[in-house]
This record gives sequence, C-alpha cells and structure tokens, in this order.
Amino acid sequence: MLQVMRFAVEEINNSTSILPDVFLGYEIFDHCSDTQNFPSVFDFLSRNRSVEVPLNFNEYEPKVVSVLGPFGSTQTITIAPFFMMDLLPMVNYGSASSSLSDKNVYPSFLRTVTSNRGQVQLIIRILQRFNWTWIAFISCDNDYSRDALQLFIDGIRKTSICLAYQDELTKDSKHNVTFRNIQILQIRVIIVYTLHAYAVSFIESAIKNNVQDQVWIASDAWSLSKEIKSLNGLSSIGTIIGTTEKVVSLPGFTEFVYKSQDHSKPIECKDRKLQDFTATCNQACYNCSYIDPIKIITEDPSYNFAIYSAVYVVAKALHNLLQCGSKGCNKAERVYPYKLFREIKKSDFKLLNQQIKFDENGDPPARYNIVFWNLRSSPPFQHIGSFDTEPTVHFSINESLIHWYTNGTIPVSQCSEECEIGSARRPYRIYKCCFLCDVCPNGTYVNHSADPYSCLPCKKNEWSDPGSSSCTERSVEYVHITEPLSVLLMLSVSFMLFLAAAIAILFARNYSTPVVRSAGGKMCFLMLGCLSGSGFSVFFYFGIPNQIKCLLRSTFFTLCYTVCLSCLTVRSFQIVCIFKMAAKLPKAHAWWVKYNGQWIFIAVASTVQFILCALSAPRPFNDTVTFKDQIILNCDVESLILPSIAVLFAGFLGFLCFTFSYMGTDLPKNYNEAKSITFSVLLFYLSWISYFTIYFLYKGTYLPIFNAFSMLTSSYGILLSYFVPKSYVILFKPEKNTQAHFQSCIQDYTQKISRM
Repeated sequence: MLQVMRFAVEEINNSTSILPDVFLGYEIFDHCSDTQNFPSVFDFLSRNRSVEVPLNFNEYEPKVVSVLGPFGSTQTITIAPFFMMDLLPMVNYGSASSSLSDKNVYPSFLRTVTSNRGQVQLIIRILQRFNWTWIAFISCDNDYSRDALQLFIDGIRKTSICLAYQDELTKDSKHNVTFRNIQILQIRVIIVYTLHAYAVSFIESAIKNNVQDQVWIASDAWSLSKEIKSLNGLSSIGTIIGTTEKVVSLPGFTEFVYKSQDHSKPIECKDRKLQDFTATCNQACYNCSYIDPIKIITEDPSYNFAIYSAVYVVAKALHNLLQCGSKGCNKAERVYPYKLFREIKKSDFKLLNQQIKFDENGDPPARYNIVFWNLRSSPPFQHIGSFDTEPTVHFSINESLIHWYTNGTIPVSQCSEECEIGSARRPYRIYKCCFLCDVCPNGTYVNHSADPYSCLPCKKNEWSDPGSSSCTERSVEYVHITEPLSVLLMLSVSFMLFLAAAIAILFARNYSTPVVRSAGGKMCFLMLGCLSGSGFSVFFYFGIPNQIKCLLRSTFFTLCYTVCLSCLTVRSFQIVCIFKMAAKLPKAHAWWVKYNGQWIFIAVASTVQFILCALSAPRPFNDTVTFKDQIILNCDVESLILPSIAVLFAGFLGFLCFTFSYMGTDLPKNYNEAKSITFSVLLFYLSWISYFTIYFLYKGTYLPIFNAFSMLTSSYGILLSYFVPKSYVILFKPEKNTQAHFQSCIQDYTQKISRM
C-alpha cells in the first residue's frame, strides 16, 4: 500500500499536465492502534507545531491540506471527527463502514473504496442467484464487520433469505462451537465477513475440525488472501467464492517497485527513536527498502486502485483550485482545506478507464469482481463475474466456471424444500424460509414470485384446478337462439300462437252460438289472449339475458297464466253455481250475477299475483358456483320466498279449478268441463313438478329450456283440452251447436236429478 501511494505521488510529480510546477509532499504514519495514532493526528492538524482551535476555519491552514486513510473502519471512525471540525478532506481507500456515509457526522469524508452497502448487495444477489436461503453470517468485533451484518439483516428483510445463524468472532472465540451449531442447523452457506486475521484463524479451525461440504463467501478483506490459499487441507472444506474490489492494473508499477528497492545493506535511521521500530516503512527510514520486490508485486492487489485514485483525486482537485494550465499553476492562491474539499466533491474524471466520482454521501460507484477459488489452477483466484453500479446497475456471474464440491450440481442451503407448483407455503418455526406446503384448493392459485404464502382466489370469470399456479378464463354459457332445442321450442310456440289466433277467429265468427257462450263468451278471448302471452314469453329464453328478458320470461308468463287459471276457476264455479247452488243459495247467486262476481274474482286474483310478481322480479344472474370452468348466464331472484308464494298461489287456483270441475262431473255433457279442466290442471301440475325437480338436481346451461318447456306444456294443456274440443264441435258437429240440443241436455239432467 505504501509503495502504491508513493508510485502515484511520484507519477503526479513527474507529470507536466496535472500539477506542472507544484510538487506533492506527504508524510506516512503506520496506524498501529487507536490510542497511539492521536499524536500523528494532532501533528497533521498543527500549525507551527501547535494545534489551534480556530474560530473560523475559512482561514485556517493546518500542516496538511488532505488526509488519505486510514485503512480500517474502526480506526477511521476514531480519528475522523478531528478532521471534520475544520472540513479537512479525508479521502479514504479502505474504510467500508456505511456509517461513514452520514454527512451530518462526517461532512468532509470521501472514499475511493466502495461502501459495505455495495458489497452486501452483491452478496445478496449471489445468494438469490443460487437460491440459497439458509445462511450463516460470521462477523468480528469491529465496525467494518458489524456494519456489514446490519446491512445484511436490513437487505434480506424483503427477500426469501433467512439469517439462520450469526456469530461474532473475537480473539478468544471457540470456533468448534460455531461449527457445531452450523452443523446442527444444517446450513450449507457461510458468509465470512471479517478482517483478514480473523478469517485466517477461522478457516484454519474449519480445516482442523474437519468441516466439509460448505460454500464459503469471502468478503473483500480476505477474498484474495494468499496466506489462506496456502493452508494445507483447504480443498476439503468446500467451495470458496469471494467478492473483491475490481482489480485494476497500474501500468509502470512493477518497474517502479524494482527501481525503488535497494538490496544492499539497509541505511540506518538518523532518528534513533525510529530504529526501535524495525518494521516501519516510514519515509524517514529505509528499513523496508531491501524487501524482495516480488513480495510487494504479488501482494493482495484489492486496494491498489483505491489508493492510486485517492492520490489522483487530491491532485486533480489541487489542479482545479490552483487554476493550473500549460503555463503553470497560480501559486498565489491560498489552499485552505475547505476549498480543497469543495473541489474534491466535484470530482468527475476517468482514470485508467474507470470513472472517478462521488455521490451525495461521498461514496464512489460500486465496482466489484466475483472470484472463485480454483485451487487446482494457477492463479487460484479465477474471475467469474462482476457487479457495477456505474453507469447502470449490472450483475453477472458465469456459473460454468465454478467447480462445486458436489461435483457439478449447485449445493442446496434451504430450511425447507421449495413447494411444488400450485402449493403455498405455511409458516413453520420462526424463520420465514421454514415452511410446510399446502396445495391450493379449487378456484385459487399461488404466485410464488408475488406471494408464495397465499392461495389467491381467481376472478369471477376465471377458474382453476387444485394445485394451480394460474387461473384459466371461464367459458360463458347460455341458451343460443340457433340451437336445435331453441328452434324446436320456437316452432312449437309459433304453432300455438297460430292455433290460438285461429280459435279466436272461429269463436268470434260463432260468438252467438251455444258452444261459445257455454265456454265463457267474452272470457274465452281473455283466456286465449293470456295463453298467447304465456306462449310468447318463451321467445325471451334465448340469447344473453338482460333485465327486460328476465321480466318477460317468468314474470309475464306467471301473470298471464294466472289470469287464464282464474278464468277457468270462475268458469267452473259458475256452472256449478247455476245448476246446484242457485236454488240453495239464491241471494248469493243473485249478488254474484248482479255485481259480475266472476270479473271481480279475476281482477282480485290477477292483482294479487301481479303484486307477488312485481316484488319477486328476477334479474340477470351469472352463475359462477355450479361449474368451475363455466359462467352460466341466467335469470334468478335474490330470495325464493315471494316466487314460491306466487307459484303456490297459481297452484291454489289450479286446485280450486280442479275442485269445481269435479263437483260438476254429473252436469250435462255440454256443460261438463271436468275432463278438459282436469286434464289441463294435471298437465300443469306434472309439468311444473317435473321442472322444479330438475331445477334442484340440475343447474346447467339448458335449465331455461326445461323452464320454457314447462310453460309451453301448461299453455298447450288448456288450449288443447278446453278450446280445441269446442272448436271441433263448431266445425264438425254443428248439430250439437244448437239451442235445441243444449235444451234437451238440460231436460235430461233435470229428469235424472228428479229421479234421484
């Protein structure tokens, strides 16, 4: 790291374009500990070897104008507040804690290394890519690691990933306990997000404890560790995948290292105090100059570009602040830390084809490589993917380059096996990725990408079988007008209407004849009209039902047929009244005749039925319950109470009609309607009993056909049994359609009664 910084400084000082006549100077301190570091901090902040507390930092000039480093997050968090007081820019190359992005606490802190936030996002993407949801996270007792753990916990909240186990390593940690817990929980993926020293100790313990068949995800602190790579037995622990800052080669660095290293006897330090620190690499002493250049060149290069670019950021900012050009820099410009910080914040340039810039938090774009530890090859760290956020978010990984410990198949690390298609998760235990599987019932489906825990109901126009992952649109069914049954019914109705019209014409032309008068006279035309209306309502049973069709179906038929039944009832009652009750109840008979009791009865019965029909009018109804894959369009009512009363009322009229006609079975043949009325009423009862039986047993598309057939049968029953025989007498038995014939029949009945 020292040599990379020196290389960058010398490269800039030798440049004729960045700072042509200005040279960068620097002092390097080895950050040994949090407490021993304060002297160097105060030295940086000093002016004339004294640290002032300035009231106005606008004109404050400390010993240095910028600080690079230190490397670790904890060390940075410890000393950063001192530099923040004077807005002295800290350009950091190795502190990844996301807390340093808080500009309220660290206003002049910037960094060229990616925040933990970017690396944790990458790790979560890797877990999701391989569907690993049962995870162990191993951290250590410092800010870098703890910050990453909290970011990981926050990052997986809205994912299917579970943090099954977490442990924080210390110098006294018992690794065997950690491994035993991981084994008990059957975890197969371990994230080791610790400092390098902790990672070395932890992996060594894994080898000693014979830990096998694991996937290890290494953080950037040890993902390119040559020390861990050289451990004996490393290949037995499983597969290692690392995330590391994107390694950028520094042209000329190798030559610089060879040139700067002196293999002769090291020169003694002039300062005797520094001689005690034989390992120091301070610029003031040359005890490091005889180290083998190969050792330096082959060291972990993860942070080389971060250090290199940090130096260039400061240099470019000085270039802008000093208004440097081809003729040199404006040396009269006073360089205050806050002014330099303002220029550094605006940095936006390319360095070795990498964009150097900072966001509002002082963080650079994320630039990560994904490496696979291929211990069988050289070099062992094989590049298999990358993660970038500039210019757009890009994540890629080549799975074919990974040699899994399972010999080809991707290892599985899940608390529960994924549910089959069409099955929803049911939470089991406290973890969201521990669950049982329940097959979604009929009419529901599960969308695993949206909500794997719920069986969602299909829409009303959709259906699904048990265990479905989607719904299918239902077919819409109704009685089409072109179907054979529909055509047959319409032809039957047409014939009935023609027959009713023909009978009406025939009765009109023979209105004064005894047959027509005994059949009811004017009442016959009302009955024929109502029968025609009943039959005509059948036409509205075909096609898509709407409000008008529903009203003209059953409501119009019920009202018309009730009028017809009430006419038959009155007609039967009148015949019995004339022959049997007139003599016994003369006053009642006189009142009936005087006030046209027959019409009053018809009006009252029709009004009652009209009210019942109006209150129970059917509406268009989409049956989505009977069949899972069909929507049946029909007419239905909200409640069956009033329609049932209407049906019972019609049945009651039929019963009265049947009773009165039975009472008149011994009347003269010309007035005896028992057979015809009995037949029509029985046909009425049979047809509607049959329909209601079908109604409760069958709910299919053709239910309206059965309804229409019952209506047509009831109408035909009255027409054929009551009107057709009378029409036959008028047309083919004219001798029976005379007054004399009717008088003789009455005389025969009178004589018969007198003999009894």
